[in-house]
Amino acid sequence: MIDLDMTNIITNPNCGNSPKMAFLQEFKTACVKEDLEFLTESVTDEIVWNIVGDKKAEGKGNFIHELKKRTSANVDELVIDQVLSHGKGGAINGKITGKNGKSVAFAEFFIFNGAKGAKIKSITTYLVEL
Repeated sequence: MIDLDMTNIITNPNCGNSPKMAFLQEFKTACVKEDLEFLTESVTDEIVWNIVGDKKAEGKGNFIHELKKRTSANVDELVIDQVLSHGKGGAINGKITGKNGKSVAFAEFFIFNGAKGAKIKSITTYLVEL
């Protein structure tokens, strides 16, 4: 069994005053910690995850399948630089470093199913190897 608690997570302290920004930070952290229960409850059944230049996963089952394939068990550190939200949209960016020392910068854009941010209905992910 892999001890995921060894992953170092550095988050943006400016998210506390916005529930949606705090949620996005928690969502990204859940990806690293492989909290599939939280992730499954956080997206709509019709979720669309577009990993630009790589793959598009449509539907909750395909979303979870793709997430499992991109398991975060080998992540050494997650750094969240910025989290933004406005209306039905939100964004987060930062860097993920693997236990192998390789790093990837990420930017993700979220669309919620309502302005209150109840559930995520689409994610567009950009990844750049550093």
